[in-house]
Amino acid sequence: QVQLVESGGGLVQPGGSLRLSCAASGSILSINAMGWYRQAPGKQRELVASLTSGGSTNYAGSVKGRFTISRDNVKKTAYLQMNSLKPEDTAVYYCNADLLTDRGRYDRWGQGTQVIVSS
Repeated sequence: QVQLVESGGGLVQPGGSLRLSCAASGSILSINAMGWYRQAPGKQRELVASLTSGGSTNYAGSVKGRFTISRDNVKKTAYLQMNSLKPEDTAVYYCNADLLTDRGRYDRWGQGTQVIVSS
């Protein structure tokens, strides 16, 4: 069974840093785009950052210059380095991946990891 598992969330003070990880497992032949989304209480889920297999990135305007998305294709893992965190970054962060498996192509979501930025 193909799945994504996030880790690395937690409580951090404003100005601090966190690194989120998203590990893909299962019978994966290749991973196309991977992305990070977030959903704050009472708000819609929004794209934070995405990274294609070709290396193209896209960032939400609110995180440009502070967050960096990367991936390790051997480990089938995506990362989100978050620096200079602000209280408005508080949300549940979800990983998403476009996967090619031995049973076809799938769009998968992780279970989410909570990030709280507070003093």
